[in-house]
Amino acid sequence: TKEQVVNDLPPITEQVIYCEMEETQKKVYESEKSKVRNSIIDNFEKNGVEKSSIHVLTGLTRLRQLANHPAMLDEYAGLNSGKFEEVTTRIDSIVSENHKILIFSSFVKHLEQIQQYLENKNIDYQKLIGSTTNRSDVVQSFQNDKNKKVFLISLKAGGVGLNLTAADYVFILDPWWNPASEMQAVSRSHRIGQTHKVFVYRFISAETIEEKILKLQDKKENIAQLFVNENNPLKLTDKDAVLELIK
Repeated sequence: TKEQVVNDLPPITEQVIYCEMEETQKKVYESEKSKVRNSIIDNFEKNGVEKSSIHVLTGLTRLRQLANHPAMLDEYAGLNSGKFEEVTTRIDSIVSENHKILIFSSFVKHLEQIQQYLENKNIDYQKLIGSTTNRSDVVQSFQNDKNKKVFLISLKAGGVGLNLTAADYVFILDPWWNPASEMQAVSRSHRIGQTHKVFVYRFISAETIEEKILKLQDKKENIAQLFVNENNPLKLTDKDAVLELIK
């Protein structure tokens, strides 16, 4: 197991990269946050906390998307993203030095934004999402083809069971409700067979729900438990924590 050989693995360096939103992105985010907050509070009052989980998740997901890249939402297709600029700048630098990168996101639409950039820049890549059928071929291509510099991976498709030691950089584009999933993603590269030092970058849009999710993670609080309950998979368990996220 990894735990048994962890001392034999190369060192791993992790860093949080705080990204400033574009001005228009920031204005849109603040406007939408106000709408989401009012809608959630109204739903709590009308339907009660326990029956509001789906409504809350929908609102929080919308804010997470805006914090990443407004173009993930059709009505904001023309807007830019501060995080996107930071991520792509680092991709250019790392690829120019002949390294390989794993890029994880919980949003396929976010990966598609990066994919379009890679194609425009003629940077060769692979992609693994839920609809990918030839998983083994895609993985082997990335591992063995020196021209495949970037691997775009969705959380649901690539959380476990992949050996991607050809990469020595890992990008986590957005913080996830369950911190354990992030560690599983990092472990795709930092595992038996890795011979290089591994660098992990977590990209966080400053002054957004992402920063608050990160703070909850730092407190060792599993945000997934806000919504997940053994008896009812969508039973909201912490009203105050939700309101703090959209404060």
